[in-house]
Amino acid sequence: MSTDYLCQSEIKIWTHLCPPMLISMSDKISLGKQGEKIALSYLKSKRFKIIEKNLRNRFGELDIIAQDKKTLVFIEVKTRTSEAFGNPIQGIDKRKQYRLRMLAQKYIAEKGLLEQEVRFDVLGILQTGKQTKIEHIPNAF
Repeated sequence: MSTDYLCQSEIKIWTHLCPPMLISMSDKISLGKQGEKIALSYLKSKRFKIIEKNLRNRFGELDIIAQDKKTLVFIEVKTRTSEAFGNPIQGIDKRKQYRLRMLAQKYIAEKGLLEQEVRFDVLGILQTGKQTKIEHIPNAF
C-alpha cells in the first residue's frame, strides 16, 4: 500500500478547518458508478477481461469480476472525494472482506469454478476536483 499521506496532525487541522460536506445517497450512488467506470477503464488497460459487473444477490454486491490471465479476480472498488475519513481503501474493513468472500464462494459454487485460481483485488479511487488517483492492490485479502 502506498504511503503518500499527510501526517496525522495535518489531517486533523485540515479536517477541523474544512469539514467534509455531507452528500446525499443519490450522490454517493452516482460517485460509486463513476468510480466503477474509471475502474473498468483502468482494468481493461491492464488487460483484464471483464466477466461481470455489479453482480447482486440478497447478500450483497460484487463490483467487478474479471479474468487476469488464468486467475479469476473479484475486485472491490471504493471511491471517495476526499481523504477526510481515510483513503478509499481504508473503507474496506474486515466485515466487508468477509461478505465479499461469502459472495465469491457462492458465485464460484454456482458457476462450477471450484478448481479455479482466485484472488481479491481492491481498487481505491480518489477524485479531488479534476484529479483522479487510482490505487490498485492485487491480492489484497
